[in-house]
Amino acid sequence: MRFTDIFIHRPVLSTVVSLLILLIGARAAMEMEIRQYPQLESTTVTVSTAYPGASSDLIKGFITVPLQQAIAEASGIDYLTSTSSQGVSTIQAKMELNYDANDALAEIQAKVASQRNVLPAEAQDPVITSTTGDSTALMYISFYSTELQVPQITDYLTRVVQPKLQALPGVGKARILGRNFALRVWLNPERLAAVDMTPTEVAAKLRANNYQAAVGKTRGKFTEISLTSDTDIADPEAFRNLVVKE
Repeated sequence: MRFTDIFIHRPVLSTVVSLLILLIGARAAMEMEIRQYPQLESTTVTVSTAYPGASSDLIKGFITVPLQQAIAEASGIDYLTSTSSQGVSTIQAKMELNYDANDALAEIQAKVASQRNVLPAEAQDPVITSTTGDSTALMYISFYSTELQVPQITDYLTRVVQPKLQALPGVGKARILGRNFALRVWLNPERLAAVDMTPTEVAAKLRANNYQAAVGKTRGKFTEISLTSDTDIADPEAFRNLVVKE
């Protein structure tokens, strides 16, 4: 006798079994968790290194290549992309899906730190950031003013607007694409040659004579006074009158 003959000769049993299977299936269907879009986490770690004044070829050979080789040894990397431009090296490590973002950031930081003594001394320390999810900007907001200049608008956005935007729920990062305060110095090659100086030496003199110093404070028997010193240069005329070589 075959297995199916039992249900043929016993219709009540077959009906009970069918109803039991139907009830179990209905309950499972109601309690089953359905996700139309599964939970996926995609992490991108970006390493940016500034080397002011260096060409793109110099950036690629002395910064991008050694850092990229070290970062490639980290675990969980899907693929790497890099860009070497004038004065800046940018390396992006795309991690595998659902790879822990904290582990990826910590391991890449260790790999980058191991190459710091290989990088040029004039290069700035690499800046490492981690983003989870789509890194494409969701919204661009423009600001303008009829009274403030572009650097002043950027300064206001940095101090007031950006912190408020980043504090909003769901906002990962708010970037400012404006121009910051900066000073451009045009050098006269003939005068440099006359005083036997190089642009690097001029830049070193500017940094040495333009800094903010914490003087401290002085105490008396009944008083305590904080001391301040105006050691930085705030206007172009002061830079123009600065003595770089005697």
